[in-house]
Amino acid sequence: MAGTGVFEDIIDGEVFKYYTEGEWKKSASGKSVAIINPTTRTTQYKVQACTQEEVNKVMESAKIAQKQWAKTPLWKRAELLHKAAAILKEHKAPIADCLVKEIAKPAKDSVTEVVRSGDLISYCAEEGVRILGEGKFLVSDSFPGNERTKYCLTSKIPLGVVLAIPPFNYPVNLAVSKIGPALIAGNSLVLKPPTQGAVACLHMVQCFHLAGFPKGLINCVTGKGSEIGDFLTMHPGVNCISFTGGDTGVAISKKAGMVPLQMELGGKDACIVLEDADLDLVAANIIKGGFSYSGQRCTAVKVVLVMESVADALVEKVNAKVAKLKVGPPEDNCDITPVVSESSANFIEGLAKDAKTKGATFCQEYKREGNLIWPLLLDNVRPDMRIAWEEPFGPIVPVIRINSIEEGIHHCNASNFGLQGCVFTSDINKAILISDAMETGTVQINSAPARGPDHFPFQGLKDSGIGSQGITNSINMMTKIKSTVINLPTPTYTMG
Repeated sequence: MAGTGVFEDIIDGEVFKYYTEGEWKKSASGKSVAIINPTTRTTQYKVQACTQEEVNKVMESAKIAQKQWAKTPLWKRAELLHKAAAILKEHKAPIADCLVKEIAKPAKDSVTEVVRSGDLISYCAEEGVRILGEGKFLVSDSFPGNERTKYCLTSKIPLGVVLAIPPFNYPVNLAVSKIGPALIAGNSLVLKPPTQGAVACLHMVQCFHLAGFPKGLINCVTGKGSEIGDFLTMHPGVNCISFTGGDTGVAISKKAGMVPLQMELGGKDACIVLEDADLDLVAANIIKGGFSYSGQRCTAVKVVLVMESVADALVEKVNAKVAKLKVGPPEDNCDITPVVSESSANFIEGLAKDAKTKGATFCQEYKREGNLIWPLLLDNVRPDMRIAWEEPFGPIVPVIRINSIEEGIHHCNASNFGLQGCVFTSDINKAILISDAMETGTVQINSAPARGPDHFPFQGLKDSGIGSQGITNSINMMTKIKSTVINLPTPTYTMG
């Protein structure tokens, strides 16, 4: 149960506290933010509504703590991260229960997210020791016109204070994917969790607290985005922003100024299916890629572009699998659970209605109860329909029939998104050519789009983001190069 046992310090009455200076605190505002359970549509939890003044104090605390943390040996940083990972995995049950109630994630998937997060932290500790433990040595005479009179030593140093903003759909995993790299690299951290998923994040932060990290190094502030959102992202104390989410990221990037950004902002991941594809494999991946966690994933299959000659057969196979999907509450480990909010459900419904008006074929009857939307495959979708371009973030997958590979590539590349895509074919040569032509950060061959394993590079083109994630890339992004040049009075050559 949330807020009990080793987590009893993080709650005061009905309201969960925020975390700074190694302590759990109540906001001076006296206000709270309600977290609505997507299944019951009633208030499940409440968190502190922090003030701008409290944000200022958090930033100052993080700045001071970072200076000392940067002097902490790499092996010690890694040791604490391994300890936090073990504590997180030990207490996976109550954290997973928060995910079930806050974001309606199926129970088994919620446990998987927490365990995966612990593994990510441990891998991050090991990778950080490897890549940060090495520097570079340069000599001046490798550049034309120079004698060997200069030795250059380079190393990676921390940026300072990292602001981490994860999304609702993976609030724990996508929080630690920012926290782990930041900490091993010598940075301090300010975490602003999403409202839906905030309590799971607060439990996760307590695991870091129990591991014994220095006071002020890790901070977690909760509150209304309208009150502290811009204040956080534009704060002069922030030295780096790592954000995963939607359109808000575009606004952040315009306001952030001279601050390194790491952003993943969603996608319209296309699935191109050729005539020679294994249709059983394709159907299974459309189900997995398009409908897992009710389609609320940045890497979900969001449009199927299938060659006309095999379209009927593919749609038939997918429909057969859709009929077997279990729909219901997350506690029952259903395949399709309620989407995160009423506004999300309304948006998805709007896309479905637009497609219906413009003549799409509904392979299932559209059905909705509250935030719960039954899985829907739309056939004969045309480019003039909103669902052909917009990201539904729900259990609705459009099928567009194409007559050539070029047509499929053109539709994929015409999107303003460019996160991931996939191609299904038995011809590896065609697969590589199509992969090279698709304007996306990653192309999966004969599998649905996916983020991970977590050490793989993960990035988007166009409106899908800035920079690259993945453990190694994130560690490098959260550091900068420091050079020290030794100037010699005369040229010197080894064994010269």
